Amino acid sequence: MKKLLTIWMLLVAVMAANAQMMDPVHFTTQLKDLKNGEAELIFKATIDAGWHVYSTGLGNDGPISASFNKVKMDGAETIGKLQARGKEIKQFDKLFEMEVRYFEQAVTFVQKIKFTKPKYDIDCYVEYGACNDQSCLPPSEAQLKVAGTSSLAESQPEQQQISAADTSLTSPASSASQANETSSADSLLWAPVISELQAFNGDTAPTENMAWWLIFIEGLLGGFIALFTPCVWPIIPMTVSFFLKRNKDRSKAIREATTYGLSIVVIYVLLGLAVTLLFGASALNALATNAVFNIFFCLLLVVFAASFLGAFEMTLPSSWSTKIDEKSESTTGLLSIFLMAFTLALVSFSCTGPIIGFLLVAVSTQGSIMAPTVGMLGFAIALAIPFTLFAMFPSLLKSAPKSGGWMNVIKVTLGFIELAFALKFLSVADLAYGWHILDREVFLSLWIIIFGLLGAYLLGWIKFPHDDDDRRTNVPRFFLAMASLAFTVYMIPGLWGAPLKAISAFAPPMNTQDFNLQKTVTEAKYKDYEQGMAAAKAEHKPVIIDFTGFGCVNCRKMEAAVWSDPQVADILNNKYILISLYVDDKTPLDTPIEVVENGKQRTLRTVGDKWSYLQRVKFGANAQPFYVILNEEGHPLAGSRSYDEDIQAYIDFLNKGL
Repeated sequence: MKKLLTIWMLLVAVMAANAQMMDPVHFTTQLKDLKNGEAELIFKATIDAGWHVYSTGLGNDGPISASFNKVKMDGAETIGKLQARGKEIKQFDKLFEMEVRYFEQAVTFVQKIKFTKPKYDIDCYVEYGACNDQSCLPPSEAQLKVAGTSSLAESQPEQQQISAADTSLTSPASSASQANETSSADSLLWAPVISELQAFNGDTAPTENMAWWLIFIEGLLGGFIALFTPCVWPIIPMTVSFFLKRNKDRSKAIREATTYGLSIVVIYVLLGLAVTLLFGASALNALATNAVFNIFFCLLLVVFAASFLGAFEMTLPSSWSTKIDEKSESTTGLLSIFLMAFTLALVSFSCTGPIIGFLLVAVSTQGSIMAPTVGMLGFAIALAIPFTLFAMFPSLLKSAPKSGGWMNVIKVTLGFIELAFALKFLSVADLAYGWHILDREVFLSLWIIIFGLLGAYLLGWIKFPHDDDDRRTNVPRFFLAMASLAFTVYMIPGLWGAPLKAISAFAPPMNTQDFNLQKTVTEAKYKDYEQGMAAAKAEHKPVIIDFTGFGCVNCRKMEAAVWSDPQVADILNNKYILISLYVDDKTPLDTPIEVVENGKQRTLRTVGDKWSYLQRVKFGANAQPFYVILNEEGHPLAGSRSYDEDIQAYIDFLNKGL
């Protein structure tokens, strides 16, 4: 369980969606022929001050290890594993609970190969992880492409060195590998228009990050929910009574209870800071649509849901809480109170862990580097308030609800909700990779079943292992059941194409639905930039580009809340060429594209890589949704626009382009 918790914390950190452009590691690559039928593929890196690059073979439980990967290896084969050369630093990492190895200033990775033919053609790369004290890069690549004649042919080997020098490249389609397929007009379509766009935007740059106050409220709500669980609520009167009984001076008891509450805040805020500082926002976008990680989070929430439903109890090792409790008894003063609060965090993990996990996953995807910390601050304040409040006004304890079966009802209800949200993560992976196993009607069918069963449970028609045998439906539970069943009925028309704006952020897009009776549908005819621009030129229409993503929550909100408006739909469908470019589309390109960005050579391997590169290089943006209006030559006709559900403002934006 200890390893599962550690891995969970790291994976949560990898889900946020705000990318910063950093390039702290600079590689040169080379093939060195050893003249004996063998050679070395050399990846030499210089590392900026304050940064470090992790070594090889750290295992699955640790940070990103350096690893060798082959794209093409004709005329050669690898010998052994990737070797790291340099001054390796070993240090025990408390979070990973393991010894990690890394390099500062410089490192050289070497992969030995053996030639099997006189001529060779090699395309390979080293994937590595780099971090500083505040943030980490997403998994990055250093590529080596080289072809020539080896020493097997008794001739001088052909060596090729790729440096990180700046190269002028306006279009990946115009790279050497595709030069014969591209016209100069295509290159012009990729020409940067950042300054033109800024002139239109002025000081009103679009943003999509969730406001901190909203994240704080989400955390506060999560904390209040955690209060009323069987692991937390029964502890409150016991703890408050302890402070009141051991201090004859009531003011001192209040001070100690307040200190106890503040300690709770500090503990959970430190957890949020750990998530923030481990990787930072720069690394949190890389794996947001990765199938493995989204499936992992789906399964994680399913496990949490099963625990809440009563299948098993998720508890941390009892030795942890025992040792901390003993330590608190043997110490005095502030440290003793802090250790008592830490004991509460450990003991209540079976109830708070799933809520914290769900909260961190939710806020990390908003893209703000401080989101996990702000969310945990709200959670901790809600959790700490009762301890201080009841210490100040002990009489309130008499009127507080007693522990009972109602707390298990809250746990089971949370289990149903986490089960529903687990499908959201599975949906992201399904959309990004085009599996079509969770299209919109399948997703809605599962949600209808989940919330229908929740309503049945609240009415007492279904019971779980920890429920009382004589459990009756009280008035609050009746109204909750009515709300759940009403929500179930609300979703049913969605099976025939109703927009369901209330859940548009979670359900798959309308274009995944096979049966749709809705007449007003706004859907892009083009999902390829060059094809859409060619159509605009042929029809002499302006273009609106929708940079979107399968896993983009706000994109779905805009489509359901704004694009479904009849006036907006009419303009988009009839007066514009609408092009939707999915930056997380994992479809492999027919031929990988070589580009140089910020002085660093990169390979675009998927359709999403290509459109993300277009958005960054041409428009200087990397957030979604991102809307920009162009003429048929690729120049902006108005400013850009991001997430904003103001329909009239969106209509004004479209009219400017006309």
